[in-house]
Amino acid sequence: MRLRWLKALLWALCLYPLALLAWRTWHGQLGPNPVETLEHATGLRALQLLLATLAMTPLRSLSGRPEPLQLRRTLGLFAYFYMCLHFAAYLVFDLSLSLPKLGEDLVKRTYITLGFGCWLFLLPLAVTSTDGWQRRLKRRWKTLHRLIYPAALLASLHFVWLVKKDETEPLSYLAVLLALLALRLPWRRWLRGILSPQTTQT
Repeated sequence: MRLRWLKALLWALCLYPLALLAWRTWHGQLGPNPVETLEHATGLRALQLLLATLAMTPLRSLSGRPEPLQLRRTLGLFAYFYMCLHFAAYLVFDLSLSLPKLGEDLVKRTYITLGFGCWLFLLPLAVTSTDGWQRRLKRRWKTLHRLIYPAALLASLHFVWLVKKDETEPLSYLAVLLALLALRLPWRRWLRGILSPQTTQT
């Protein structure tokens, strides 16, 4: 029962920004550059949810509770959902669904290449996110889903490369990502290996 309520709350929190964005769009409150507002809002939400997904494993270790891991899949799928909205806005409004223009941007604009690479990395993760695929792939499923790490790095670098002036915001997200990745390193094992010879000598 507790998990059901947590999932319902998570769905509401993840959908609220989209509902707000739709309301602002309907009432013409997206500012002087509506396309830029749409792309920035969906892209930023995708990055935030991607980092939140990566934060679930350290949170599970720190809290000792199973709920973070039980909510991780939902967060990851919402991250990809917002990423698809971000990509769709770019394709429709910037490129008018022109694949040749997309190819040109992928070659000429580094931040487009990084963002597209992130989207491609996360595509197989979204497709294989079900329990059925996890049973079919077995150990390979966990290996495949490690693609979230390079995908998150590409997403963060996409944001850094996109911003031309004040890079404080994108760099702060990159710093959060690096901290989350650092938490996954086997610090305890390394410290034990460093300290054990000293213990033996004493």
